[in-house]
Amino acid sequence: MSTVTTPDPHSELPGRIMAREMAEQPEVLRRILDEAAPAIRKVAQEIAARAPRFVLLTARGTSDNAALYAKYLLEVRLGLPCGLTSMSTTTAYGARPDLTDVLVVTVSQSGGSPDLVASTRAAREAGAVTLAVTNNPDSPLAAVSEYHIDIMAGPEKALPATKTYTASLLALYLFVEGLRGGDGGPARVLPELAAGLLARQDEVSALAARYRFAERMVITSRGYGYPTAKEAALKLMETSYIPALAYSGADLLHGPLAMVDNVSPVIAVVTDGKGGEALQPVLDRLRGRGADLVVIGPRGQVERASAGFVLPTENVAEEVQPVLEIIPLQLLAYEVTIARGQDPDAPRALAKVTETH
Repeated sequence: MSTVTTPDPHSELPGRIMAREMAEQPEVLRRILDEAAPAIRKVAQEIAARAPRFVLLTARGTSDNAALYAKYLLEVRLGLPCGLTSMSTTTAYGARPDLTDVLVVTVSQSGGSPDLVASTRAAREAGAVTLAVTNNPDSPLAAVSEYHIDIMAGPEKALPATKTYTASLLALYLFVEGLRGGDGGPARVLPELAAGLLARQDEVSALAARYRFAERMVITSRGYGYPTAKEAALKLMETSYIPALAYSGADLLHGPLAMVDNVSPVIAVVTDGKGGEALQPVLDRLRGRGADLVVIGPRGQVERASAGFVLPTENVAEEVQPVLEIIPLQLLAYEVTIARGQDPDAPRALAKVTETH
């Protein structure tokens, strides 16, 4: 199996921890499919039997982008209305909505942030069915939730989350499939394809040269790819400190397109499916403005852009493509940061567990 060639973990080279954790992703995905899937399916079946009428998703940071992915899955695959919660309504304002028959899913790598724990506890007291999706089954969040899914990513020491993000995506996909009685079969291709993407780090290194001196970046997508755009922007900002703005393609046309010119780098995440089809008018407008357009997506889309990275999308269901889409963008954030002389393992002013209230 091909993986990223990581620096010696005992050396002092910057980025060695992030590189190692990115390289672990194929094995983490395989572990979830082989070991965690039965427990996830059992949780999904029990929750499905309670017939929730609405879903609220609660998260921060990288986990918030995973929750947004789950929102697309739940609305598209199940037809369940979903919302992303504003935790301050509970933790700061003391609101206590009636959450009877509502499923509240809280996604957190550590399960330790006080506002996530407090809002989940309040949701359960308000009658909600509560589910925690974490990388720590012994966390305070898991303890206050009625149900828990362990994403089984193993310890993540680099401050930028990589393997816990893709693990969260896969666990959430399997959960939603379990709710609808599916077996998650389309996800079986992911570990091998992820390994293939990681083996192409040299391609990403060449791409990173375009952004070493970038002053800002715009990342856009639609549908299932939109959470990928948001997560890629977050990774670039927290590692390289480049201001990166993520927009739905539809929102980009409603004003922000005006800031795009022929020196503005734009990354478009193009899923192979309905989301990619919906993004086409946006790509046409970007090309018309002479934007430096880089596409992460199918070969045909990459060939029409200034540059890009070809994703393996043939026979890959659109709803699982985000697990693969983010990998070259994680590598891009890593490579750009190294090229700018910074250490992606330890971005300034950040902590692994952010304790918001």
